[in-house]
Amino acid sequence: MAYAYDPELTPLLDLLPPLTIDDPVASRMGFEDMAAQLNTELDESGIDIENRRIPGPAGAPDVAVRIYSPAGLAGTTAGLLYIHGGGFVIGSLESEHGNCLALCRNLGIVLVSVGYRLAPETPYPGGLDDCYAALQWVHDNSLALRVDRERLGVFGISAGGGLAAATALLARDRAGPRICFQFLGIPELDDHLTTPSMRQFTDTPMWNRPNAELSWDYYLGDQYQRGADNVPYYAAPARAQELAGLPPTYIDTMEFDPLRDEGVLYALKLMQAGVPTELHTYPGTFHGSSLFQAAAVSQRQASDMFGALQRGLALKNKV
Repeated sequence: MAYAYDPELTPLLDLLPPLTIDDPVASRMGFEDMAAQLNTELDESGIDIENRRIPGPAGAPDVAVRIYSPAGLAGTTAGLLYIHGGGFVIGSLESEHGNCLALCRNLGIVLVSVGYRLAPETPYPGGLDDCYAALQWVHDNSLALRVDRERLGVFGISAGGGLAAATALLARDRAGPRICFQFLGIPELDDHLTTPSMRQFTDTPMWNRPNAELSWDYYLGDQYQRGADNVPYYAAPARAQELAGLPPTYIDTMEFDPLRDEGVLYALKLMQAGVPTELHTYPGTFHGSSLFQAAAVSQRQASDMFGALQRGLALKNKV
């Protein structure tokens, strides 16, 4: 069907390769090739970057993380656990390298990006357990990382937004590390796939209902069936009935994105539970359209993102 995309985004649609996850291995290879091309021109100056493997969940492999720190950091600063997107199936430390550099440089924070295990090879709760293990590790090693424990946030885009929301739920329910702020960008939260936007947007670029169906089937694995009554809210945070006690939240959504309505509804539930929440929906946009940074709407979204993180992490520097 026809969509009223922002005029600055419309000419760029032909540049987008089709994104499907029906073959996860092939999809990953194509996604990583694209990331490698984008990463060749990135400026890493002024940022200390360290790849590490940290202890994983009990009985599971170690977790790959990449630590970004401002060069010459003298004291402590805020910390951010970064959880990449990719429908629970694709994405990696490499695919998010540019965004992590920009967040570290512009905000002056320590950022830890998590290379969690992917579905379908590792279904729920494997990827989420990796993210929570990374959160615990950052908290426990805050002194060495120069992270202020009182200013530790979580950040996720797309499926990463769903995992960030689930990580915050786990931290609350387990009385784990205190999270001061959660940024949920275009989050994937609801396995029911019944919202109006999910029913309507079956052929939108980058993400659509067919991809969403595969994504949840891969992530839930053989143990759960999407839409069934027994799916835990840690797998699909939209199912959570009690959201009180979660950290202040920022959620953004895109107009022509099947995930739009679940992000809006989760924000509403947070507000109703008394959680300070900010919600932005950008007209004329689609899932991943913020990659086209020259468009004014993308620049507005980026400015809002940096501003929200500056407030949520109690940063004094101006972005």
